[in-house]
Amino acid sequence: MTRPAATMTPLDSREIDRFGHGCKIHCIGIGGCGLSGLARLLAGCGAVCRGSDDVRSPVTEALEDDGFAVSYRQAADTVADDCDLVIASAAIKPDHPELLEAHRRRIPVLSYAEALGLVQARRTGISIAGTHGKSTAAAMLCYILIECGFDPSIIVGATCPQIGGGSRVGAATIPGPGPWAGRPGILIAEACEFNRSFHNHRPVLGLINNIEEDHLDVYDSLAAIVEAFSAFARRLPAAAEGGRLLIAHEGAHRHQVAGALACAVETFGFSSAADYEVLFDSTRRTVALRRAGRVLACWPNTMPGAHNALNAAAAAVLASYLGAAWPRIGAALGSFRGLDRRMQRLGRRAIAGGHVTVYDDYGHHPTEIDATLRALRALEQPARLICVFQPHQHSRTRFLLEGFARSFSSADVVIVPHIYFVRDSAIEKHRVSASDLVDRLRGRGVTAMHLYPFQAIVEQLQSICRDGDLLVVMGAGPVWQVAHEFLRKGARHPA
Repeated sequence: MTRPAATMTPLDSREIDRFGHGCKIHCIGIGGCGLSGLARLLAGCGAVCRGSDDVRSPVTEALEDDGFAVSYRQAADTVADDCDLVIASAAIKPDHPELLEAHRRRIPVLSYAEALGLVQARRTGISIAGTHGKSTAAAMLCYILIECGFDPSIIVGATCPQIGGGSRVGAATIPGPGPWAGRPGILIAEACEFNRSFHNHRPVLGLINNIEEDHLDVYDSLAAIVEAFSAFARRLPAAAEGGRLLIAHEGAHRHQVAGALACAVETFGFSSAADYEVLFDSTRRTVALRRAGRVLACWPNTMPGAHNALNAAAAAVLASYLGAAWPRIGAALGSFRGLDRRMQRLGRRAIAGGHVTVYDDYGHHPTEIDATLRALRALEQPARLICVFQPHQHSRTRFLLEGFARSFSSADVVIVPHIYFVRDSAIEKHRVSASDLVDRLRGRGVTAMHLYPFQAIVEQLQSICRDGDLLVVMGAGPVWQVAHEFLRKGARHPA
C-alpha cells in the first residue's frame, strides 16, 4: 500500500536554472532540517528564499538571523504576490492553505525531494541511503572532505558542529588537483526511503548502508522496500559516466538491489569477501580498512559501536572515490567528534554518593536501539543502564512492536512516555499505545513503566537514579528535553 505523494506541478532540470538568480521562492515548513538546508543552498545560488513554519525553533531563528524572512502564520496570503516557486516539506499535507493557494495561482510547486533532486542535477551529487546511519555517514563524509581540502555542500538531518551545523554551502566547483577537479561542486544529501522520496535524487555516487523493515505505513512488505532501494540505485549513471554505488556486503540485500546495475558497484563490511574489509577492534576501539590484503587506513572509533565503524568506513571509501588521500582520510576520522543526538554524551549529574552519566540519542528503530545500548553499555560499563525511550509514530510502534520489545535487552530499566504523534491518522493513533510496549518489555523481564508528562519522568529519574548509573534518553521526538532537564535540575559535571 503506497501512500501517494501530494500532487506537485512538475519542473525539469532545465527549468530549475531560472530559479537560481533572483528567483523568489516560498518554502512551506522551512524549519525542517532538510528544507532549511535547501533554502540556504538556493540562496547561495542567488535565489531569494522566504518561508513559513507552524512553530518557532532554533532552526527558524538561525534562518532569521541570516536574513531569511520566516512567517509563523501559515495562510493563503503568506505566499507573496511575486512568488515564483513554492517548495513544500514532506510533512505538508495536500490541503495546506499555502499549497492550495499556490495551485490556485498556478505557481509551480515542488516537494522538498523533487527540489533537492533538481539541485543535485546541477552538482556532483552524493546520496546517502539506508534504514540506519544516514546522518552519521553523511556528516562523516563531509568532515573528511573538508579536512582533505575539498569544499562540499551538505544537507544532513542532524547538527554537526564540525561541519557548521545541519547544512553547508560549499564551492561551485570541485577544487584540484584530483580526478574530479573542475566538476560541479559536491552536494552530499541523505536519501530517505519514506514515500520513495529518494527516487527524486540525481546522484553520481551513492551509498546503501543497510536495508530493514521500516515505514510500513508506506510499504506493505520488506520486498517492496528492497525494490524501492533497487529503483534508487538504478538512478545512478552508468560506470562510464562516473556512476558508482557502494553497498554493504551484508544486511543490504545487495544481490537483489545491485545485481544488474549499469553503474560500478563495490561492497564494504566485516566479511573478508567484501571489496573493502572493515577491521574493528572493539576493545581498543580502532577501525582499519583493508582492500586486496593491503591496509588502506586506520583510525580510532570516536563514535562507539560496530555500526559506527561501518558508517566511518563507508564515508572513507566515498571520500577516496573523490580523490581524497588515505592518510588524510584516517586522520580526519580520528578527529571526528560526532553529531548532536547521535550517541551524544551530555555530561554527568551529581547525586548522593556519586554521579549519573547522561547520553542523548535519536534512535527510533529496534536495530538502532539495540546497537546503541549495547555499544554504550560496553563503553561506560555502568552499574545500571536506564533508558527513557519515546516511540516515534504509532504505525512504526505497532508494526515493529515485538522488535522494540527485544531491542532493550541491554537496559535494566525502561521508561516510556506517550508515543510521538507525527503524521499517522487518528485511527492509527488508537491502535497502539506506550502501555503495549511496556507490557511486552515486562513480559521479557525488563523493569518498565509508562510515565507522562516529561516532568514526571524527570522526577522519577531523580528518585531512582543511583551512583554509577547510565541514563540514555532516546527517540526522534522531543524526548531530548528529559535529558537536559534532568541535568539542569542537578549539579552538572563536564561531559
